[in-house]
Amino acid sequence: MTRASPDRVVVTCAVTGNLATPAQTPHLPVTPEKSADACLGAGEAGAAVAHIHVREPGTGRSSTELGLYQDVVERIGRRNTDLILNITTGPGGRYVPFDADAAVAGPGTTLMHPEQRVAHIAALRPDLGTLDLNTMNSEGRVRIRALLGLPARGEARAARTPAP
Repeated sequence: MTRASPDRVVVTCAVTGNLATPAQTPHLPVTPEKSADACLGAGEAGAAVAHIHVREPGTGRSSTELGLYQDVVERIGRRNTDLILNITTGPGGRYVPFDADAAVAGPGTTLMHPEQRVAHIAALRPDLGTLDLNTMNSEGRVRIRALLGLPARGEARAARTPAP
């Protein structure tokens, strides 16, 4: 096995992150224009990869809205075709246990079906797509290629997380 030169580094920048809110910082980009500008700025500063989350412009809350992702991707593509785009599947994967019973979803839980969480990846076909395997687990298996509408070539699996 060969290793890359130790002085070669790939920098990834997530300009919004998954959990940050406008209440925490006024600098959080919440519109497609501001998100694209922040990604482009990261690229100009040396990032090779932009890890992209989108926000609902009115609330700043995390979103999986395809139109918002399309807008960000198109804005970046018009100005920089070298920046590697990594679109997240993070939203819809958060489980917060209810205080009285950890087996019950509590406030803050955002669970969505895996098909919903990868729909924007399947539609936009970015350079990279982040996949949270543990939260994409369905009946003990994750069929990533099928979720993305790709021809079946093997299967990725994730072990079921034991209940607390």
